Amino acid sequence: MTGSDRLIILDYSGTLSLLAPRFAQPERLARELAASGLGALGISTPEVFWERIVNPTWVEGSTTQRGYAKVMTERIIALGMAPATPRETIATAAGRFVDRYLAHSSIDLRWRPILARLAEDRSAVTVIATDHYAEATAAIGRFLAQLNVALFVANSADLGAWKGERRFWEALRNRLPLAEVRRVLAVDDFGLHEEKGDRYSGRKQALSRQQRTIAMLAEVFGAEVESIPFFLEHSLWEDQEAESCLIASTTAGIAAFLERK
Repeated sequence: MTGSDRLIILDYSGTLSLLAPRFAQPERLARELAASGLGALGISTPEVFWERIVNPTWVEGSTTQRGYAKVMTERIIALGMAPATPRETIATAAGRFVDRYLAHSSIDLRWRPILARLAEDRSAVTVIATDHYAEATAAIGRFLAQLNVALFVANSADLGAWKGERRFWEALRNRLPLAEVRRVLAVDDFGLHEEKGDRYSGRKQALSRQQRTIAMLAEVFGAEVESIPFFLEHSLWEDQEAESCLIASTTAGIAAFLERK
């Protein structure tokens, strides 16, 4: 156990990685489906991708160790979308798509100063928490290593539950080197930045998710919980000045949390 009594929870997709949800923008996603070889297997449009592949397999893919590529491969085979195509060919296309997605989902370099500070600060334990596929844990670890930063990664695929479930936070609490948590800070887009083709969008839903998360964290950790919503309007996506301002203000909020006794 450490002498830390504060916990900082950072969301990944849509917060630390601004690029991750943008991979799912319709035009970009259609190009990636074609480039990976999935398009030739009958998954050529975002609608088919979400409705026939991702949404039906999301529970298994994001709460088990099976992995995105394997779940996708098995789903394509089960649907009979490419009956004359060898399994190996389907698996190669799925793996290529997943590799391209994860490579695109890097941590924004503008977060590096505060991440480096958090990695060195002994007054708090910092966790990157994400609902993701099994392959993401290693990918996030590689991105952190490129920044020379080491932080704990809590992935739903490793913990067996989503961030919206109490079980996720209970499992995380049991794995953290904390004797007692007095204060918690959650920094998250609460799903606001996810593509509308997914089931995770809308400011109203994001605000509701924020409130539920705060209440759940307070119950699980028995601590005072603060939240910094990382909200950027879709109209400002890829507006470098707007992104920088939001990251800077969020960084200032995290620093203030660290400095407060």
